[in-house]
Amino acid sequence: MSQNNDTNIKKPRKMTKTEVKREIMEWILILEIAVVIAVVVNMFLIVNAVIPSASMETTIMTGDRIFGNRLAYKNQDPQRGDIVIFRFPDDESQLFIKRVIGLPGETLEVRNGRVYINGDSMPLEEPYIKVDPIGDYGPVTIPEDGYFMMGDNRNYSADSRFWVHPFVMKDKILGKAVFRYYRQFGAIE
Repeated sequence: MSQNNDTNIKKPRKMTKTEVKREIMEWILILEIAVVIAVVVNMFLIVNAVIPSASMETTIMTGDRIFGNRLAYKNQDPQRGDIVIFRFPDDESQLFIKRVIGLPGETLEVRNGRVYINGDSMPLEEPYIKVDPIGDYGPVTIPEDGYFMMGDNRNYSADSRFWVHPFVMKDKILGKAVFRYYRQFGAIE
């Protein structure tokens, strides 16, 4: 005599209201933990930025989204050539991204588009500049704890040369740009 296989299959047990509530509460807890982790990471480890203009092209393109490392300058100072995310000195509600060109205590001058530091006869070596820059600026002495920022696309960059407050103080630098994750993918150099 053959037995019907349908009689051996167990039907799923219906969850009680208490079990449903417990399941919902567990999912809410998981979501709350995820939100807290995201907020902590964003406040203390990374800074997220969108590139609004062509001032850093061709290094970083308009519309790119990047992460900056908030811990990069915890134990060291920004270096010449670093690309940093900072609070704009003329309106601290805005985030800007530029390259560090002048360091604290230096005298900086731009002649015929080329940067000269401390009266050196040779211009600063800047392999990231793709279009011959034009214009003159300075000389200007950068205050202690201050930095002079310029875009890589010099002829189209509203940077330290044009701001009312031309220097970015170290405590306004939020992080070092390290990774591009949208439109292009990879490390920023």
